[in-house]
Amino acid sequence: MTPRLRSKSQAIFRRAEQILVGGVSSPVRAFKAVGGDPIVIERAAGARLFDVDGNEYIDYVCSWGAMILGHAHPAVTAAIAEQARRGTSYGMTNELEVEFAAVITRALPSLQMVRFVSSGTEATMSAIRVARAFTGRNLILKFEGCYHGHSDSFLSQAGSGLATLGIASSPGVPSAFAELTLNVPYNDMAAVERAFARHPNQIAAVIVEPVAANMGVVPPQPGFLQGLRELTRSSGALLIFDEVISGFRLAYGGVQTLYGVAPDLTTLGKIIGGGLPVAAYGGRRDVMRLVAPLGPVYQAGTLSGNPLAMRAGLETLRLLSAQDFYENLNAKAERLISRVREALQASGVAGHVNAVGSVATLFFSGEPVRDYEAAKKSDTRRFAAFFAEMLDRGIFLPPSQYEALFVSAAHTEEDIGRTVLACRESLKVALAATPAD
Repeated sequence: MTPRLRSKSQAIFRRAEQILVGGVSSPVRAFKAVGGDPIVIERAAGARLFDVDGNEYIDYVCSWGAMILGHAHPAVTAAIAEQARRGTSYGMTNELEVEFAAVITRALPSLQMVRFVSSGTEATMSAIRVARAFTGRNLILKFEGCYHGHSDSFLSQAGSGLATLGIASSPGVPSAFAELTLNVPYNDMAAVERAFARHPNQIAAVIVEPVAANMGVVPPQPGFLQGLRELTRSSGALLIFDEVISGFRLAYGGVQTLYGVAPDLTTLGKIIGGGLPVAAYGGRRDVMRLVAPLGPVYQAGTLSGNPLAMRAGLETLRLLSAQDFYENLNAKAERLISRVREALQASGVAGHVNAVGSVATLFFSGEPVRDYEAAKKSDTRRFAAFFAEMLDRGIFLPPSQYEALFVSAAHTEEDIGRTVLACRESLKVALAATPAD
């Protein structure tokens, strides 16, 4: 088919490359993993993105999962506009913070106290700091392919953007910091037990994406999360669930409400901001009371808890609490995913679709993907060909094999039908793509 014209996007991106690092404000947006120039967005509405050239796309990136209601939801945008007239940042406590914290703690009973921040990276970094203070230990255990933000403690075998760019660890992180982070395979409880045996009374916390979504989507194997809970409790370490992506995505609350496993600390982001930069960390009262001003663990932020973000989050969670919201969303996602699996099977392309609820990844891999090692065996050249063809057919997928696609409440049955049709045709192109060496 004839590629869409994107001359205006290309011209803007050429300008961007002169003044923005790599032409972007976050690396995966540069399309390095899929080739070609990135699209430049002018506006968004519902399940659609519109680029500066007038092209329309069905959006399955959804601002990397944040837009579960779709773009520019009328109730959320009205709430933001109304609050903007009252001021966007006070630099002091506002009642909306208290209301929002109450909503979150009711949805997630494991969070007895909450601190708002502005990004998921801030949330995970702060959770690790308080875990070390509480336990008096220094080591952190994380899982290969799980991404917890770009703070120094987490930039090794971190999946997501690092995997997209082929970076194993980041220069600029002192080796002494890296040595304080232990990496083991996701879903490998035996490896976790061995790490604890090698470092008795030294591991402060285990941090995990309870449903991994930064190596692509990888669900936890039966008993994995429960095993982490039991081991950390018996060893005196804390268990941290990074629910920046999964919080309020799979269920009202998060994975912990779905699987019935209560961590000691939780980090949240993306969806709770309703499209604005909001994140939070929280958990057991005795742990969180170490955070300043109650305790000596210092963390602060000028824009943390700003009223604009609090108002957007409150309105978003109000809409998500509606009866049958998640049942309807997940059923819609299942219709899409099942038809994509059928198209994949009929195409002759080696691949697997991993999915949990409304989040999924099509891996161009001949074997099931249960951890980062398996994810890295995916054919990224084939994915790039598939991505480009889908984009030309008006379907915007994450520009990386190692990211997740998201279904929103704004996607329609017509959107699903168009997406599956585009997928069938694009898989033919992917099949013809040169396999990876």
